[in-house]
Amino acid sequence: MPIWGDRLLAAGGAPVTVPRDPARDAARDELLNAEYHKNDPGLLERVVDWIWDHIDRAMGSISADGTDGTTGLVLFLIVALVIGAAVWWRLGAPGRAVRTDLGVYGTDGPRSAAQHRADAAGHAAAGRWAEAVREQMRALVRALEERTLLDVRPGRTADEAAAEAGRALPEHAAALAAAARTFDDIAYGERTADRPAYQLLLDLDRTLERTRPVLAHTAAPAAAPAPPPGGAA
Repeated sequence: MPIWGDRLLAAGGAPVTVPRDPARDAARDELLNAEYHKNDPGLLERVVDWIWDHIDRAMGSISADGTDGTTGLVLFLIVALVIGAAVWWRLGAPGRAVRTDLGVYGTDGPRSAAQHRADAAGHAAAGRWAEAVREQMRALVRALEERTLLDVRPGRTADEAAAEAGRALPEHAAALAAAARTFDDIAYGERTADRPAYQLLLDLDRTLERTRPVLAHTAAPAAAPAPPPGGAA
């Protein structure tokens, strides 16, 4: 059988010698033509095919071993659970909200602390705990802004507000961080809101109202000079 690099016959019968390496390169370039691959399966389809291929091999090995139907079904379910757990671990829980950098006030912007507190109390009275938690956290942050313990900065997140306020109120830094985590978990749907979550923020808000900030340490006054030895002149 003639191969590339051997002497071949042209249409007229004359011998033609084709170099082997250029011929291989020409064949590879031809096979890389996009026209040959426009109907190739996409990445997702290849992943699904790979999963089903492994399931089919597993079921085939079960049948080859003479396993009965019940045991085969159990093994199939185990394989399916393993695959589902891998997908869950890689992609996360279905429908889980994706966290964003949306500020603590959302898209509506801040109002007065008193207004946020009133709205939070109204939501709590109606049992709308998620709304109550959000408004109470906004009231807490807005009150700190009104006291100038925080500068007014659009887009600030609850975590950022807690970290900044914790520097001015160090004895409440841990409680502020916990409040921000509670707000985030509820605002982004990872935790169900309830009365204790709302009460946590409400109690902290009331505590902070009675707390004085820690001012920067001023330089200590210079000590009076010691009297000269032997008493006053």
